[in-house]
Amino acid sequence: MSVFIIAEAGVNHNGSVDLAKKLIDAASISGADAVKFQTFKAENLVVKNTQKADYQKQTTDASESQFDMIKKLELDIDTHKELIAYCQKEDIMFLSTPFDHESINLLSDLGLQIFKIPSGEITNLPYLRHIGSLGKKVVLSTGMSNLKEVGDALNILINAGTSKDNITVLHANTMYPTPMEDVNLNAMLTIQKEFGVAVGYSDHTLGIEVDIAAVAMGASCIEKHFTLDKTMDGPDHKASLEPEELKSMVGAIRNIEKALGSSEKKPSPSESVNIDVARKSIVASQSIKKGDKLSSKNITTKRPGDGISPMEWNRVVGVAASKNYDEDEMIQEQEKI
Repeated sequence: MSVFIIAEAGVNHNGSVDLAKKLIDAASISGADAVKFQTFKAENLVVKNTQKADYQKQTTDASESQFDMIKKLELDIDTHKELIAYCQKEDIMFLSTPFDHESINLLSDLGLQIFKIPSGEITNLPYLRHIGSLGKKVVLSTGMSNLKEVGDALNILINAGTSKDNITVLHANTMYPTPMEDVNLNAMLTIQKEFGVAVGYSDHTLGIEVDIAAVAMGASCIEKHFTLDKTMDGPDHKASLEPEELKSMVGAIRNIEKALGSSEKKPSPSESVNIDVARKSIVASQSIKKGDKLSSKNITTKRPGDGISPMEWNRVVGVAASKNYDEDEMIQEQEKI
């Protein structure tokens, strides 16, 4: 099954529909499966005097409140409809993360079949229950959480009506950017083992190597922030990939998917032609007369490998030669006991 790659545009549209469409273009060109935005009402999301996160203070006006910052980044219902239609035109799935009940209903009414739950909502029981009751596919990010909190959130979603088979749990770290020593990618496997769910990784590191490693470890979903330009004003641009980087990440993931292959160990079609060339056969190391006993003194192993395999050595040694052999001549099959 192909890894589901979410190109996270988030709020990197800076409130501009034109910029949002350019982000959709970039995501589509990259080969990602979906492009994801964020749906919220600032009034429903934060108390008006809430401080920004430290990384937000560094990338935006530090004197501006979190409310004022995100108010400018809201997308209204008409914009949602416009972007959904544009995604259909560009042949990429539209997704958006809802941050409040009103936004959950808006996205449900617009027909979204996958609901992404952000890390910050993993302890929000009424929110989780609301999404769980929809019976849609769910992608649950788990940044800042411990294993018990992940389990609690899963129970709420399942008890509300969502099948466990429809839930993918993403290991995540919510620091932008995430230091490599804090990635803890093995925790993704812990989640998989503990809860028996599909797992993936939502990445906020700089670069693409951790995403590639996650796929090699079994991630079925990768989410990664991207932007048109890392130097733009806004909270998330700095820790996002630019379009060419996103394209490189998707290409690398698709290659890793192919490289993982099946669990069966056998020669591949491409290498089968090399078997006779690279392997060896039992050959005469000197002239041998008919009736001479074959031994390590008069036989050896050399390429090519289309004669008797050296694995048959013990069955050849001690046999009387049935014919004369010249040096380097392959020992014939009749010499095996």
